[in-house]
Amino acid sequence: MSAVWTLKALGLGAVGLTLSVEVLGWFFRRFGSKGFLKEVIFFPTELACVEHVFEPTLQCLCPLPHGLETSLARLLRHVLSAKSTMDICVFAFSNMDLSRAVLALHSRGLVIRILIDKDYGGISGSQIGPLRRAGIRVRYDSGAVHMHHKFALVDGRRLVTGSLNWTLQAVQKNKENVMVTEEPRLVTPFVNEFQRLWDANDPEGCGRAAPPTQQGTERQGTERQGTERQGTERQGNERQGTERQGTERKGTERKGTERKGTERNGTERQGT
Repeated sequence: MSAVWTLKALGLGAVGLTLSVEVLGWFFRRFGSKGFLKEVIFFPTELACVEHVFEPTLQCLCPLPHGLETSLARLLRHVLSAKSTMDICVFAFSNMDLSRAVLALHSRGLVIRILIDKDYGGISGSQIGPLRRAGIRVRYDSGAVHMHHKFALVDGRRLVTGSLNWTLQAVQKNKENVMVTEEPRLVTPFVNEFQRLWDANDPEGCGRAAPPTQQGTERQGTERQGTERQGTERQGNERQGTERQGTERKGTERKGTERKGTERNGTERQGT
C-alpha cells in the first residue's frame, strides 16, 4: 500500500515540476527581457543640424535648427556608441552623416566591416568609395539576387535594423522604421547571418572579384557599344557586298542574254 502512495506522490511531484518549469519559462519570456534596450525610431527625420551629435561643444553656425533629438540624431548616437566593432550590412549606403559616423569610429581604431549589394556599391553618390579609401573593409554580395538587408551590429551585442536604407532619400523623405535592441535572442541570429554572408563573399576564398567602379561600368558600356557598332558596320558591309555581287551577277546574265540574242539574229540572217 505504501508503495502505491509513493508512486502517486512521485507522479504528482513530476507533474508539479513540469508545471513549474513551464510557468518559469513563460514568466521569463514575458518579463525577463525588460532590462534589455528596446527602441523604435521612425523616419523621415526632421530637418535639423546634427553637428551636436559629433561635436557637443561646437557652436554650429548653419541656418538649420540646432540641438534637436531628431530621428537621425538618435540613429547616429547608436552608431557612435560602438566601442570595439561595427558590422554593417545594407543594400545602399549614400548618407553622408552616417558615413561620417562610421569614419569617426574608424579613426578611433574600431574594427569595421561593411557588406553591400554588388549593384549598388558603386552607384553615383555612394559612400562606399570614400569608406574603402579610408581603409575600411568592404565586401560586395555577389549573389544572383539583391542583398536587401538593412542592419548593423554595434559591438556584436546591439542590433540596429528595419526598413531604412542608409541613404539621403530614405532618411529625409521616406516613411521608414528602425528597431534597436540588445536582446540576445534577436541579436544572435543577425550576428550569425552577417558572418555567413561575410565568409560567403570573401574575394580570396571564393575567387569573386569586387564589382567594377562606376568608371569601369561606363567603360564596359562604351566597349559594348563599340562592339555593337562594329558588328553593325560589318553586317552593313557584308550586305553591300552581297548586293554588289547580285548586281554584277545580274549584269553578267544580262550581257549573256544579249550576246545569245545577237548570235541568234546572225544565224537567222545567214539562213535568209
